[in-house]
Amino acid sequence: MLSPSLAQEIASDTSAVIGFNVLITDAEGVVIGSGDSSRVGTFHEASVEVVRSKEPATHSASQAQELRGVRPGVTLPLVTGGQAVGTVGITGTPAQVRRFGLLVKRQTEILLRESVMLRSRLLAERATETLLADIASYDPQVVEGDFLGYRAAELGFDLRLRRVAVAFEVTVPDAAARRQGTPTRDMALVRSELLRTVRDVFADPQDIVAGTAPGWIGVLHRLPARGPTASLVAGCRRVIDVIAAQDGLAARAGIGEPAATAGGLHDSYQDACDALRLGARLTDGSPVHLVTDLRVHQVLAAASQSARNRLLDLTAADLRAQPDWPVLRDTITAWCESGFNLVRASAALHIHRNTVVYRMHKIEQLTGRPLREHRTTMALYLACLADHLGGGTEPAGRRGTGSLNDRSPSDRSPSDGPLNDGTRSNRRSAHPPGLAHRSSGGRNERSAGD
Repeated sequence: MLSPSLAQEIASDTSAVIGFNVLITDAEGVVIGSGDSSRVGTFHEASVEVVRSKEPATHSASQAQELRGVRPGVTLPLVTGGQAVGTVGITGTPAQVRRFGLLVKRQTEILLRESVMLRSRLLAERATETLLADIASYDPQVVEGDFLGYRAAELGFDLRLRRVAVAFEVTVPDAAARRQGTPTRDMALVRSELLRTVRDVFADPQDIVAGTAPGWIGVLHRLPARGPTASLVAGCRRVIDVIAAQDGLAARAGIGEPAATAGGLHDSYQDACDALRLGARLTDGSPVHLVTDLRVHQVLAAASQSARNRLLDLTAADLRAQPDWPVLRDTITAWCESGFNLVRASAALHIHRNTVVYRMHKIEQLTGRPLREHRTTMALYLACLADHLGGGTEPAGRRGTGSLNDRSPSDRSPSDGPLNDGTRSNRRSAHPPGLAHRSSGGRNERSAGD
């Protein structure tokens, strides 16, 4: 319980302050720290009786000579939790050092308790990290859900309570942001600060918060009986704002679906990670992504790359050959996500509705299909989402962004799981809406109604 490194640090520092040698022993009377380093490792006979009786003892020069390894001074017990774990001794004539005895004893016991508490917190934090990692990689064919429930109960968590998973990704701002004065931070160095920030917001005793990798924090947030989604989103935004203000870092959050079983929490956490991945490609700028807004994108991303390529090439080849393809793509996306309503689509794109009509007419001419026909429009919508995810054979003279799986392993984040491999594994990485980027339109695409 009393580590030699801590004992030596306390003994050295205290000796320098009071001007008398201080030594610390363990419960067996062996010196584990001393201002006089030559005494470390020796036996201090007087400490044995002090530990047994939990009472201080003083020894004159003549008394010290009769005891092994003892010099004149005072020896006091170190007691924590009602148990003597060692002693602290001060060398000198009893009349000189007695006045320091109680002060040194109490200071040493305080430092010892803080060390024990810190160690307990670190052990609990590591156990929580392991629990979250095991939930994130949960496979019912390998581990029983009840076993995870027992382990969670040992840490004070009840996995039967309704929770929702949240995944935070924290990154260092890019070079442009740093030129504006944002400091560069090392994720490993600010890890404890980030965890404290998240726990300040997700402060319910049943909230499971742990780091999953440098720059990645997972939360299994206990939901109140009637907790609206808006309050959860607001909490995530608050975390993101505090991280940006205090640490100069950029953060995003992905939110899964509510669950109350080990398997359900596994799916919720993977959904939260998917929301982060997909949100980075499809978001309109919001730092918080809900998987409920990205279910279509998630299913499309789970399709094979070849299937997405074929959808794009056969459905939108003529459109993708146009120089204003990004504008046409955003128009189709806005049209579908606005419920095929012209007024709402124009508001989403921040353009005049006559411009939307002009674009739609152009799309119909190129595809030979009416956009009022919902099956045709939905096929084009899925093709537009597939293009955002990365796919299709690029027309001559244009280069695509590629898919998640097009990147080399060194280019992928710890959160990149097999989103695009056509399957959804139960043992994906334990680390990680809707409308795509909207263009305001080209300068030359004015309709007569504008």
